[in-house]
Amino acid sequence: MKRVNKKAYYDYFVLEDFTAGIMLQSSEVKSISKGDFNFESSFVTFKGNELFITNMRISPYKDASYNNHVEVRDRKLLLNKKELSKISKEIEQKGITVIPLEVFELNKKFKVKIGICRGKKNYDKRDTIKKRDLERESGRKF
Repeated sequence: MKRVNKKAYYDYFVLEDFTAGIMLQSSEVKSISKGDFNFESSFVTFKGNELFITNMRISPYKDASYNNHVEVRDRKLLLNKKELSKISKEIEQKGITVIPLEVFELNKKFKVKIGICRGKKNYDKRDTIKKRDLERESGRKF
């Protein structure tokens, strides 16, 4: 199961990306494996020396009992210290943000690909659309 945040690639230039583990509860794992989650409006923040994904919505699992999870909460991301220090230095720059790019399963564990990104201007977005259309047209000719 893999889901890509297409809006992130449209709105931001991805400067660098990292793969992080995510701490989930058991009912959250089941909901994600079913595909009942949304992370398009989420972002990544530091709280102390730890990295958290904020505003990620995971729907409650229907078959879970009273121990179901909260739909929207901060979830801890698991990275090593070297990667955390690199990300914290990059965030200090103006115009840089960290957002989730995709969620995927690797060896029966869910991972989040996060990217250090810089926002695109409207003319950059138009260039992206133009390049994509030209590639599509060149593919049709052959």
